[in-house]
Amino acid sequence: MTSYNFDTLLLETDENGIAVLTVNRPDKLNALNNTVLDELEKAVKKIEKDEDIRAVVVTGAGEKAFVAGADIKELNTLNKKQGEKQSVRGQKVFFALENCSKPVIAVVNGYALGGGAELAMACHIRIAEENAVFGLPEVGLGLIPGYGGTQRLPQLVGKSKAMELILTGGQMKAEEALSTGLASQVVPQGAGVEKARELASKMLKNGPVALSKAIASVNTGFRVKGFSDEAELFGELCETEDFKEGTTAFLEKRKANFQGR
Repeated sequence: MTSYNFDTLLLETDENGIAVLTVNRPDKLNALNNTVLDELEKAVKKIEKDEDIRAVVVTGAGEKAFVAGADIKELNTLNKKQGEKQSVRGQKVFFALENCSKPVIAVVNGYALGGGAELAMACHIRIAEENAVFGLPEVGLGLIPGYGGTQRLPQLVGKSKAMELILTGGQMKAEEALSTGLASQVVPQGAGVEKARELASKMLKNGPVALSKAIASVNTGFRVKGFSDEAELFGELCETEDFKEGTTAFLEKRKANFQGR
């Protein structure tokens, strides 16, 4: 087994070439901050270059969360330009994962909220453990999903259900995720990584070049302009009073009082 050293991630590869990439901040429910994004980008580059890695399983440390969202303290001070830049930054990292030439399977082992749901959606396949909870709660902060969520969720579950989830900020549990197509399988808690290894092993019996080209072909369906529009709108929201109120209320653990401006 080989491994790479990161501060917020664990990346280990077994003798079959299946790597497990774990977001390792269990005390923060594996929340995405800029350090995690930086290291995810580095990890994907290493995965692409490492010929011993043939497939990847992405999961979160601990039993409560896959990734429970972005770090609100980092978002709270953003202006329009900084917000748009942050959105583009997250999109870039998740694009790299989505366009990885090797199969990438997310094992959602708890809360996958906000940026965590967007990370899971950027993976090629999602296996949900029974305690998985998906959600895009950004509107409750006076924001919208900014790392590709407004684009990927409709493609996965359809426009109507995606609108419902995004506009209510609601949540979707494992069985509903399965029925809507957001997840391809539901497994008992703690069994996700092993199930992902089994699935990856089936894939790796096929031609690696064919796998790579199949991934690239499926991904051609995305409309790039939609992502740039998402980033621009995310940035605009960072200068609204509702955004300041929403993020401040979250950090102060109180209900937001939105004024619509």
